[in-house]
Amino acid sequence: MIRRFELSEMDVLMALWLESTIAGHPFIAESYWRESESLVRNVYIPQSKTWVYLQQERLVGFISVMEKQFIGALFVAPSCCGQGIGGALLEQAKAEYPALSLEVYQKNRKAVHFYHRHGFHIEESAWQEETQHPTWIMGWQAGQKR
Repeated sequence: MIRRFELSEMDVLMALWLESTIAGHPFIAESYWRESESLVRNVYIPQSKTWVYLQQERLVGFISVMEKQFIGALFVAPSCCGQGIGGALLEQAKAEYPALSLEVYQKNRKAVHFYHRHGFHIEESAWQEETQHPTWIMGWQAGQKR
């Protein structure tokens, strides 16, 4: 089941974010993510429109859209990957917005492939100064061909 995030779920959501982001980005020091946690908790999540995916009443995934079109986070519990949860959350965001964009690390090939499968296209290359890794800016628009 997908529904809007409730503030009372912040601790659970942040634990999922930390576990998933560390697992999904083994090429970035774990300390970077731990140091970023308060920024995500206190700035990014509160400023975003966030949906959560519940499986047997347990929060196992979420998507956060910032500034009405930028996907700032899409994470699924590592134990639940491959079950269609990420795709369902992405479809929820697509139903709300006519266009979406995101930034993904180029080394995160699994995520890049996932976004391609869901109709996103690479628009430009960028550099993430804080982590010293290249990223792709990807975009999707309703009605565009895959």
